Amino acid sequence: MRVTLLGTGDTTGTPTVGCDCATCERARERGVERSRFSVHVENERTGECLLIDASPDFRSQFEATGAALPDAAVVTHIHFDHLDGLGNFYRLLDDLPVHAASEVDPFTGESVADSIRERYDYLDVVEVFGQEPFSTFSVCGFELTLVPVEHPPMACYGLAVEDPETGAKLSLSGDTSYDIPEESRDALRDPDLLLADAIVPASLAPKHPMGGSDFVDDVPMTFGTKHMTREGAIQLGEDLNADETRLVHLAHYYPPEEAFEEPLAVDGEVYEL
Repeated sequence: MRVTLLGTGDTTGTPTVGCDCATCERARERGVERSRFSVHVENERTGECLLIDASPDFRSQFEATGAALPDAAVVTHIHFDHLDGLGNFYRLLDDLPVHAASEVDPFTGESVADSIRERYDYLDVVEVFGQEPFSTFSVCGFELTLVPVEHPPMACYGLAVEDPETGAKLSLSGDTSYDIPEESRDALRDPDLLLADAIVPASLAPKHPMGGSDFVDDVPMTFGTKHMTREGAIQLGEDLNADETRLVHLAHYYPPEEAFEEPLAVDGEVYEL
């Protein structure tokens, strides 16, 4: 299993357009980028490729990394920075199976799968398959399991990707607070690699209108209610017994002296599991 981090940033990316903050300037100086979130997973046994979330930065990500076009995709939720890259597949592929959760989201009144069908009904290349959370399904020679996480008010899902032949496992937290249900944690547990949402460090929680939440030893594991702090994501890695944890979905609000320290990821990182 070859995992390429196509995009490791939040909704505006780093550097953020029009921003001259010290962190964005530091990123420009270093020649690094955190574009909108997306992950490419290649099954080196079968030659098939899976795309996890379709970033609006699709074109530049695939050009920069040389990643092969996907044979299938999984979408974790319907926020634009995880979904709107699907429009790029027009004239690139004849068919792209897209897998997403089939349970109805009380907030939107439809499932993630149905929302994608409605939004991309004009795009014949996209064929959407609804999947029940916690029900494992096979894609690209991998066993995939979508699991509910907490990203209010919309439904959002984490994902476990396992190779049944080698036992390699990738877990992805999805956009979420630290308050992930125990059943979901069990499905994500013991990965070789965990990609964990970590939008800002815990020190910035007082700047959120709702402050921090999910405290452990007086440290907020969640920034507001929707995303983990750096400390929360690292703690989740420990909770799940991850062999390695990389922090993703990172905002440019990290102080410049912290923004490129381990274990914060940048675009283009590659992992062989």
